[in-house]
Amino acid sequence: MATETVVDRAFAAALYSAPAGRRDDTGLDTGAALLAARGEDRTEAFRRGTDFVRRAWQRGWQPVDVIRMVRRELGPDPVSLAAELIRHETGTYGTDPAALPPGWREQLDDLPAGDPPRDPFLYATALLELYRLLLALPAIEPVGPAPGTPVHVPPPHPEARVPARIRALLAKAEATGYPAEAEALSAKAQELMARHSLDAAALAGHAPAADTPAACRIGVERPYETAQAILLDAVARANHCRAVWSEPFGFSTVIGYGSDLAAVEVLYASLLVQGTAAMTVAEAEQRAAGRRRTKTFRQSFQLAYADRIGHRLAATAREAEEEAPRDLLPAVTARDAAVAARAQKLFPDTTSTRVRGADDLAGWHDGARAAERATGF
Repeated sequence: MATETVVDRAFAAALYSAPAGRRDDTGLDTGAALLAARGEDRTEAFRRGTDFVRRAWQRGWQPVDVIRMVRRELGPDPVSLAAELIRHETGTYGTDPAALPPGWREQLDDLPAGDPPRDPFLYATALLELYRLLLALPAIEPVGPAPGTPVHVPPPHPEARVPARIRALLAKAEATGYPAEAEALSAKAQELMARHSLDAAALAGHAPAADTPAACRIGVERPYETAQAILLDAVARANHCRAVWSEPFGFSTVIGYGSDLAAVEVLYASLLVQGTAAMTVAEAEQRAAGRRRTKTFRQSFQLAYADRIGHRLAATAREAEEEAPRDLLPAVTARDAAVAARAQKLFPDTTSTRVRGADDLAGWHDGARAAERATGF
């Protein structure tokens, strides 16, 4: 019979002693105290953490999803530990590009840096809290294979260069201090997105390939997550994609063809930056006029911004399709149907959510004006 180790006892106290669904801080403290006594026990506890990370991959989670959940549920302290553990686990697959699923290398490159707590007890506490969270992660709809699964990495498609041009235009729109220039740059980026999507549909219609709808996850962060989810849904629909918000996990899953997904990611990120900057300016103007701005103002601003952006983007998409050759519409319709079918397969039981109304008229008006500037109309 194997001898029970200190790490076994620490895990039993901190991870497995409490009834399901209940938090046991006493068990956590007991486990942390056991690990804090000796450095070699903490090292062994960290090494065993790769099993918990691997279990998360098998349940459909990806590195960026785990980091987001750790920050969301546990705060900033355990994030560096989670990043270190993820690097350690994914390092076991080697450097072969096919060893990790597409997109994972980029996620690993973006993992946050930082030092874990130096105090032995605080380190052990953060580590065990992280493991409790990893154990509690439910199975979610996978958007790609888990590490270790043989994958084929296709060569980059020539059309993949277009999102880079879009990204450059939007970066300039975010950086410029001149509203008129930002409007022109954003409008040009949207025009390129619409053309790019139609061109991809035309290519697929003339030379059908094995290209099928894919999926990716995009963070929807607090405190204005409802407005952000609405904004992301609008951006997705304007680019022939579908978005499904998983509120408890802080992300939306976006389903669409690869080039459209890339466009959604860069446009959504840019609109968030532009919206935040515009809200900061609007708040300053309100304060200068002697009016205090509150959370209600900011919430109303964000909702109006998302609502108006949605109308603007939908209009842009309609105009692009109306100007496209008539013989292109069957290909566009077929791709839209394929995206809808993939979304239905991934999420057969979606529900609608009630949105709290906007209560601050000034915030609503300022948000709507910011949306008009951001979309260049």
